[in-house]
Amino acid sequence: MSSLAHKLMTAEEFWQSPMNTKHSELVRGEVIEAMPPGGRHAEIAGAIMTLLRLWTKQGVGGFAGVEAGYMLTQEPDTLRAPDVSYVRLQRIPPSGVPEAFCHLAPDLAVEVISPSETADEIRAKVHDLLAAGTPLVWAVYPRTREVIAHTADGLARTYGENDVLEHPDVLPGFSCKVAELFE
Repeated sequence: MSSLAHKLMTAEEFWQSPMNTKHSELVRGEVIEAMPPGGRHAEIAGAIMTLLRLWTKQGVGGFAGVEAGYMLTQEPDTLRAPDVSYVRLQRIPPSGVPEAFCHLAPDLAVEVISPSETADEIRAKVHDLLAAGTPLVWAVYPRTREVIAHTADGLARTYGENDVLEHPDVLPGFSCKVAELFE
């Protein structure tokens, strides 16, 4: 019995593929499709994006976006698209924010956790982002109204509704109460 070798997809092929119109990511060369997010998920991601965008406009600058694709590894390619992300102004290429995928890890990646996501899926996303150099990943849990902040040193801290999210080393001057994300 013979088997054909499975060809892994590159990020360039993924960009050109009709598959990239679906809610999917490229993980170690394989397309991973996900359930499209629901309304509450979108509302929370929008609130986070609004807070980050207002903060960048107050002078810190940088790129804040939703579902931007980040090339985290190559050969095989891993491309993750956090629900919300931020890249410091100093790290944006001289040519500006690319039309296609960003070839760097974001400074902040935010994943709003959907009911359909498993613990293994969440862990894999967080791991890929941290391993690629993202210094801060927020896993936002709508059902429990909390945020788990994962940092590059391997630590994770849980923030409840009454806690304040502040990470001056990554987000200088940014501060918000966790409850604001769910209002």
